[in-house]
Amino acid sequence: MRYLLIRHGQTAGNLEGRYIGRTDEPLCSQGVAALRARRYPPVNRVLVSPMRRCLETAALIYPGRPVTVVEDFRECDFGVFEGKNYAELNGRADYQDWIDSGGTLPFPGGESRDGFSRRCVAAFERAAAELDDGCCAVIVHGGTVMAVMEAFARPNRPYFDWQVGCGEGFVLNDDGTWVRLFP
Repeated sequence: MRYLLIRHGQTAGNLEGRYIGRTDEPLCSQGVAALRARRYPPVNRVLVSPMRRCLETAALIYPGRPVTVVEDFRECDFGVFEGKNYAELNGRADYQDWIDSGGTLPFPGGESRDGFSRRCVAAFERAAAELDDGCCAVIVHGGTVMAVMEAFARPNRPYFDWQVGCGEGFVLNDDGTWVRLFP
């Protein structure tokens, strides 16, 4: 099996550097244009986060292909940081504590990175167990991509090493080998 782990297209919140987790934003016009400008490899199946930005991305890059929504692929709950950007959070003690922890503290009023990663990895394992051959697109969020790659890609690398831009991602093989989708 091969998995195309693709981060959704760009949203207005992404353009503004906002923490957009549970906010159900649509793609912005720039995000739609960027997705249309790329050619994605063909796939047998499409798995997707339930968030609108992921569903819209799937419809754009794999039009007419049925999708399977995987609830636990949704983005992290950023708690009180949701919808805010660095400029709005800068100077807050809770934000500085989170930054100083290297992103390991739970988001105040939200999820911890460990809990989020466990949720995403378990969802990926359940979904992968139902697939038998070919290539599957997994259209999700940046955090979801990072969690899955940290768990399964070889050689092992830390969570934040797997950051990708909107519409970008990785091809992950069953044996843990991988390549960037758009080098």
